[in-house]
Amino acid sequence: MKLLASLLTAAALAATAFSAFSAGPAKPDLAKGEASFAAVCAACHAADGNSTIAANPKLAQQHPEYLVKQLQEFKSGKRANAIMSGMAAALTDDDMRNIAAWVATKPAAAGFAKDKAMVTLGERIYRGGIAERNIAACAGCHSPNGAGIPSVYPRLAGQHADYTAAQLVQFRDGVRNNSIQMTGVAAKLNDREIKAVSDYIAGLR
Repeated sequence: MKLLASLLTAAALAATAFSAFSAGPAKPDLAKGEASFAAVCAACHAADGNSTIAANPKLAQQHPEYLVKQLQEFKSGKRANAIMSGMAAALTDDDMRNIAAWVATKPAAAGFAKDKAMVTLGERIYRGGIAERNIAACAGCHSPNGAGIPSVYPRLAGQHADYTAAQLVQFRDGVRNNSIQMTGVAAKLNDREIKAVSDYIAGLR
């Protein structure tokens, strides 16, 4: 009888564990996400995720999986940023999923290129890369219109040129090292090329 009881208990525990595993993470709570975003994120990224500060990225309409990954890496220290590490430290995984899911529902505000003289160079790099230096086209991963590929590569369209350029420089200089692909691409770009492609990305829509 004891053996039978033990087997039944083990079977029940296994069924419970399987059920919890198969259920996966809870569905994001958009109401909680909105509240958390307003409390933690809006001061720097604006109430609707369309930051008006060029140094702070626009988050509206970004792929939620990408945002969660970045928040987790800010929290773990894999992506270094004193301000964001502090903000992410207090967030649970559920908080991150809720915030990311909510801000992804907000339409991204269109941006625009500022330096018309650089647009041609920026477009050439974004769409075709620089073959003679083995620099891949940005469009290959981020799509021709900058929409990105959900859960894999982030949306870039309309992003502030200053922010994009700063991230490319950080990838190039080894300050940001949470993407092997981007480190490899940025390592081959000079300042003029970074400025040009960042400005072009700002005007994508």
